[in-house]
Amino acid sequence: MKKQSSKSKSNTKAGRKRIEFQFQTDPNYDVYLSGSFNNWNGEATKLKDTSGTGKFSVSLLLPPGEHEYKFVVNGEWHVDPECTDWRTNEFGTLNSVIIVD
Repeated sequence: MKKQSSKSKSNTKAGRKRIEFQFQTDPNYDVYLSGSFNNWNGEATKLKDTSGTGKFSVSLLLPPGEHEYKFVVNGEWHVDPECTDWRTNEFGTLNSVIIVD
């Protein structure tokens, strides 16, 4: 199971790794990351588009293990189109999955 649109770097702080999440969309949109690592809070982790091209990103320190997530784009929930590992959730839709080693 692999998350293709993230990059990871080792971090000695309790075995956590820095993971970068990216989402491409209209540069005028609001994009957030929601997942098992932030209690599925749809407004807790905002992605930034520093280039103004619609390439949003955020970097998080995540502990080892399996994490499910989605992007919230202008209030609509989306799986990560770059991630090939998805799992059905309790609502009958999909969540993207990343495994941090």
